[in-house]
Parts: sequence; C-alpha cells; structure tokens
Amino acid sequence: MKLFRNLIFLIFAFGLCGCASTSRKNNIAKNDALLEPSGMVKFVDIPVPSGFKIMPLDSYSFESAGIRVGVLKYQGKANSDQVVNFYKEQMPMYNWNLLNIVQYGEMLLNFDRDNETCIVRLMPKGNNITVSISLGPKSQFSPKKAKEPIK
Repeated sequence: MKLFRNLIFLIFAFGLCGCASTSRKNNIAKNDALLEPSGMVKFVDIPVPSGFKIMPLDSYSFESAGIRVGVLKYQGKANSDQVVNFYKEQMPMYNWNLLNIVQYGEMLLNFDRDNETCIVRLMPKGNNITVSISLGPKSQFSPKKAKEPIK
C-alpha cells in the first residue's frame, strides 16, 4: 500500500512539473517595442526586463555592511536592441551612470555610481537572450604616477 501511495505521489508530482513548464513558455514576454521592468529582482535598484526569468544555478549575490556583490543571470525573449534601450532608459532612474557600451557580437553596458559598478552583459542566442548583471564595489585603488614616462 505504501509503495502504491508513493507511486501515485510521484506521478502527480511529475504531472505538476509538466504543467508548470507548459505555462512557463506561455508567460515569456513577446517582442514588444518597449520592455517593462519586472517586479521580481534580487537588487531593487537594478531593473530586469519583464518576462525575463532568473537562472538560479548560474547566479549568486552577497550583501553585508553596505557592500553588494553578485552575478545574476536572467533569460528571456527580446532582441538585443530592445534590451540595450531598456537599460539605457531604466538605469539612470536608479542613479546609475552609463559609462560606455561595447559591442562584439555580445554587448557590454558599463554603469557606475557612488561606490559601485555594474556591468550588464547581453548574450543573444537565437530568439533568446541571456542577461548577466555583475555588481560590485568600485576599486579604492588610486594608481601612483610614474616618475618617468614609460618607453
């Protein structure tokens, strides 16, 4: 009887997993002209486009005594230009300054503010795009000037 009950439980559990993955595909955002911020984020001052889901096995974050460090990866459906425009528009709303954008197949957007830096890396693959957000403190290192020019 116990074996039968466990078997029924496993069949029910696998059935729920199958339903969840089907509905998850239906919830992924379509390629709209503008992306909206998601309400589900790890750091409240770093927006994520709506419909992008965190990749928990590829992400980590740490916060202690005002210092925040993390690499958060999200995946969703959008084109690269939409995601670049999303971060160019949204990050200044959270007091992040865009330093530069580097494009080489993938795209890097570098931001900073006060004592932190944030790198947003966009990795397109087919219809999906992975967004990797790296957050950390600014370096307190101040390079010393050389006495003589380097030749």
